[in-house]
Amino acid sequence: MKRLSAFLAGASLVLSSCGGGGSSTPTPAPTPSPTPTPTPAGLYAVPAPEALTVADVETVVARAAAEARARNLPAVIAVTDRVGNVLAIFAMTGARTTATTSAAPDGQNIDAQNLTVPAAAGAIAKAITGAYLSSGGNAFSTRTASQIVQPHFPPAPTTVGLESGPLFGVQFSQLPCSDLAARYASSGTGALIGPKRSPLGLAADAGGFPLYKNGVVVGGIGVMADGVYGFDPNILDDDNDPEEYIALAGTVGFEAPESIRANRISVDGTLLRYADATYAGLIATGSPSFAATNPALGSLVAVRGYYGDPAPAILAGTPYGSEASGIRASRSAEFSNRDAFVLTDGAGNNRFPIRAATDAADVAQPLTAAEVTAILEEAFTVMSRARAQIRQPLDSRAQVTISVVDTRGQALGIVRSPDAPIFGTDVSLQKARTAAFFSFARAGDELLANPSADVRAFVGKARAFFNDQSALTGKTAYTDRAHGLISRPYFPDGEVGRPNGPFSRPIAQFNPFSTGLQSALVLGDLAAHLGFVTGASPTDTPQRCTALPAPAANQNRLQNGIQIFPGSVPIYRGNVLIGGIGVSGDGIDQDDMISFLGLNNGGKRTSGVGNAPAAIRADQVVVQLGNASVRLRYVGCPFAPFLDTNAQDACGGL
Repeated sequence: MKRLSAFLAGASLVLSSCGGGGSSTPTPAPTPSPTPTPTPAGLYAVPAPEALTVADVETVVARAAAEARARNLPAVIAVTDRVGNVLAIFAMTGARTTATTSAAPDGQNIDAQNLTVPAAAGAIAKAITGAYLSSGGNAFSTRTASQIVQPHFPPAPTTVGLESGPLFGVQFSQLPCSDLAARYASSGTGALIGPKRSPLGLAADAGGFPLYKNGVVVGGIGVMADGVYGFDPNILDDDNDPEEYIALAGTVGFEAPESIRANRISVDGTLLRYADATYAGLIATGSPSFAATNPALGSLVAVRGYYGDPAPAILAGTPYGSEASGIRASRSAEFSNRDAFVLTDGAGNNRFPIRAATDAADVAQPLTAAEVTAILEEAFTVMSRARAQIRQPLDSRAQVTISVVDTRGQALGIVRSPDAPIFGTDVSLQKARTAAFFSFARAGDELLANPSADVRAFVGKARAFFNDQSALTGKTAYTDRAHGLISRPYFPDGEVGRPNGPFSRPIAQFNPFSTGLQSALVLGDLAAHLGFVTGASPTDTPQRCTALPAPAANQNRLQNGIQIFPGSVPIYRGNVLIGGIGVSGDGIDQDDMISFLGLNNGGKRTSGVGNAPAAIRADQVVVQLGNASVRLRYVGCPFAPFLDTNAQDACGGL
């Protein structure tokens, strides 16, 4: 599809690598252990069972609507709970019903650029983004999201030449076609089960914030009013953004704790951004009531597939951690560590229980349930020792979601810490599948079988880039860090004047709605879904992204899309690919380390599985760029990463 729908320097430059590519201070591999690495239970505090009440949601909507009226800018206001259930959508009288995504810089709108989308879809995406990116240790807004998904970090005219944002590509997660995301049901069991999908993935347009009660994140608010669904390319100035003020007004009484807001958290020495709007800058006064808001200023509206069927009414949120929320503490029979949480179907059943691989017809010795258990347990232990990157207070423990898949992309187990950000659930599964897929012998063939000519063209681009017609045939083990480097609009990442990576759009075509292969793979799914939301189509997109060939009925290897920032490794038995592990939630280097060391330590326990042999890892691939040679990277582990030891090079020598 060409568009979604009518409505819709020197002689050698070498990037160093960790884990198979020349670490400067190698450390001995761990001694094999037949038993699990001991991890004390109770290391993590479980969030209190707070939730938005109907009265709370009414207050949020009324305050936001009052600010919109004071600014003479009618708005569409969405409120969700922490796991993505839409609790209210209020459309003010006169509010724009659609918004337009930003255009490509060169005007070649190939993907989702310059596209008309429902304003309510943008508001839902913003609310979900505020809720999903936040936790008890960090509060991120859609302005924060904008900062970390662009091709230079931090984004500003003076920072051209720096590497891309740490979560470059995360906007194409929580997709409406994801098989992990639960779907809205107007009645019956499972209506409030999360995590829910987002109609537009994660948002980078200011106007979305998390909502808190007693220090616990309980949801998010999103506002669309100006008709533009865009992003902020310059963080050096302060924007006077009415949407952000309207959304901020909705957080009054439900503010994120100041100590954990994004502007208190730094990445690579750069403080993140939370809001350009300030509470002091709010115009509306008094304490507006919902009774004085509805219907005087507008009305609740239904959005197909998300809210209000058969009739819109304000809902209460579900307390995160309860069975009804879809995420709860694991039982002893489900996972050994009592700190672990799992995804549930609302009826007591683990949606992604640990199991053996499904690919016995393709792999001589597939992953066993015992091996999956060992990998997940050891990765959980590494996480519990690791120092968090994006969490306050400093020296907090990392909190992430961990997923293991087989070569068919089927989830063999998903576990998470109690307060890990929700976005990492879907992303960890994307990462595990991405690592397994691009290391797979038929990756190129399956991409060439895609119905989109745009998708198929990326195979030729990759083979030309590497000057290797056998690329994407399983000869190289790709992590998400390696795959991400060739999915950037400059290669090497951030270096102006260099070519784009073979899986990226050129910089003149890039914006957050168009990343390259990642966005091209899901365009048809997004088109089908937006057609359903608007009523143009009677059927929704299936819970199966990417339109790749099916190795088994109703499944493919990338059922929730791909991800292109670090945090995964493929799983091998000797030199045979048998799966992938993905981690997401608390810093990309931490995600890399937890996946890499978790697999290493799990393999030592089972004496059968482990990381890819060093000789086939992606950091052995050197790309020639004129007079420069650029080596890919495999993983990038942080220095001094642990809370219980002064060890520096955690991944060296492995």
